[in-house]
Amino acid sequence: MTDPAPLFDPRVPPRERCVTRYLIDNFAEDKGTETFAVFQDGEVWSYEQLRKKVRQLAGGFHEQGVSRGDHVAVWMFDSKEAILTFFAINYLGAVFVPMNTAYKGQVLSHVLNVSDAKILVAHGQLLERLGEVDVAQIEKAISVGDGELPPAIAGVDFSTVESTSAEPPELDRPIEPWDVQSIIFTSGTTGPSKGVLSSYLHIFTNAGPETWHFVTGEDRFLINMPIFHIGGMGVIFVMLCRGGSIAVMDGFDTEKFWPFVRESKTTAFFLLGVMTTFLLKQEPSDDDKNHDVRLAFMVPLTETCTEFYERFGIDVYTIFNMTEISSPIVSEPNPTKRGTCGKKRDGVDVRLVDENDCEVAPGEIGEMIVRTDRPWGMNSGYYKNPEATAEAWRNGWFHTGDCFRQDSEGYFYFVDRMKDAMRRRGENISSFEVEAEVVAYPEVREAAAYAVPSDLGEDDVMISVAPVAGKTIDPKVLIEFLGERMPYFMVPRYIRVLDELPKTPSSKVMKHVLRTEGVTTDSWDREEHNIKFKREKKH
Repeated sequence: MTDPAPLFDPRVPPRERCVTRYLIDNFAEDKGTETFAVFQDGEVWSYEQLRKKVRQLAGGFHEQGVSRGDHVAVWMFDSKEAILTFFAINYLGAVFVPMNTAYKGQVLSHVLNVSDAKILVAHGQLLERLGEVDVAQIEKAISVGDGELPPAIAGVDFSTVESTSAEPPELDRPIEPWDVQSIIFTSGTTGPSKGVLSSYLHIFTNAGPETWHFVTGEDRFLINMPIFHIGGMGVIFVMLCRGGSIAVMDGFDTEKFWPFVRESKTTAFFLLGVMTTFLLKQEPSDDDKNHDVRLAFMVPLTETCTEFYERFGIDVYTIFNMTEISSPIVSEPNPTKRGTCGKKRDGVDVRLVDENDCEVAPGEIGEMIVRTDRPWGMNSGYYKNPEATAEAWRNGWFHTGDCFRQDSEGYFYFVDRMKDAMRRRGENISSFEVEAEVVAYPEVREAAAYAVPSDLGEDDVMISVAPVAGKTIDPKVLIEFLGERMPYFMVPRYIRVLDELPKTPSSKVMKHVLRTEGVTTDSWDREEHNIKFKREKKH
C-alpha cells in the first residue's frame, strides 16, 4: 500500500490507514492472495476475495435502501455473514449498529429505538422476538435463515441480497477518519443502555499499532468474542488495519479451543474472565506448547499468569479498556505485579480524582479519568443522550466510573466500580435494567440489583425484593418470569426477599448495605435448584 501525503496533523493517520473502504480496496491490491480470515469449517478468505464479497454485499445493501450515513442495526451471531455485513455497511459509509443476540423485551425495544435504524440485518431465529416489542423505525429485516416477522416489517433473504450483481455507488466525498463508523451499546448505570458513538479513528486507536505495539501485521488474531462487542468487532477491524489476519471461532469452547488454535495457526488471542481458568483446568498434555501462539491478553490479570506462561509458553499481557476509550492502560509481557492493569501508554493522559475532579494523593483511590492527545481517539459521546455525554465528558476528561489506585512505580490497580453496573461472564449488566424487569413482576413492590462475587471470577447478579402488601414472592416463579423477559446473562442468580429494603433518610435504597451483607443464609440460589439459562446458539 502506498501512503498518501500525510495530513498536516501528524497525530491523525490518513484515511487509507484507518477507514474500512480504503483498507479493503488497497490491501486487495497489495496483499492479493494473502490470507485475511480462516474459519472453523476450513474456508479461507484472501484479501482479494474479501474485497469481492464485501463490494457485492454493499451493492446489495444499497439496492435495499442503505445509503451513506444511514444507521443499520445488526443482530447476528458470529459468522461469515456477520463479518461481511460489518464491512459492507462501512464500505457504503453507513453506520454499523450491532446488537447483543441475547436482547429481548424492553432492552431490545430500547436499543431499536435509540438506533434510529430503518433496516435490520438479523439471524432468522431471533426475529420472532420482534413480535413482542415496539420495533421503532424498523421497516425491513434482511434475515440469515427463516424467521417470523411482525406484519409491519418487510422481509428479505440475506442470500438474495448477497448474490446481487449491483455495484456499490461511488462516494460523493471521501469517508474520513473522524466519520462515525459504529454505535456500540454498552450497559447503562443509572439508566438504560447507551449507544457509544465511535469514529473510525476511535476504533483504530483502541488497539492500533501505537496502542498494542506488540501486535503486528504478521499476527493472526483469534476472534472468539461476539461481533456486537468491542472485543470482537474492534479486533477484526484493527487486524484489517494492520494487514494481518483473523481466525474466527464460534464462541469460546474449552474442548475445541486448542485444536482450532493449532489448525488455524493463530498467534494471538484474548482470555476474558474464567476462560483462563477453564484452559488451565484441562489435563496437562505433551501438546501444551505445540502451537504458533506468541501472545495472549488476560483480562483481568490473575494469579494464574505465571502458570499460564510457563505451561503454554505464551507471553501474557493485560490492559484496562472499555468501549468508550482506547486501551489507556497496557502492561509489559508477563507482569509480576498481581492485580495490575499495567501502566499508562503513550498518547493518553490519565488521572485519579475525587468526586470534584480533584486529583487524589499518590496511593489513594480515585476515579480514573482519561483523555488522548489524538483528535477522535476516543468516543464521540452517547447517541441521542446529551445528558450522559455531558456527565461523562465533564471538564474535558472522560470519566470511566471505575476506581483505581496507582503505586509508586506507575502501575494501576482496579479497585471497584463507582457505578451500579455489573459484569458477568464477559457481559456488562445494568442494575437499572435488571430492576426494571424485576418490578414488572406483579408481586414485587421494589427491587435492588447488585453484584456479589462469583466463584468463577467477575460478578454474580443478586436481587433483593420487597413484596406488595399482602402478597408473597416465590423466588422460583419470579426467576421463571425473568427468564422469559431478560437476556440469559442478566437473569439473577440470587434472590433475597425482605419486608423492606434499607433506605437513606431521602428514601434512596442503600445498595452498599446489601452488597456488604452479600449472599445471606436466607438468600435463594437458583443454581442450587438447577435452574440455568444459557446463551442461545445458532442452529
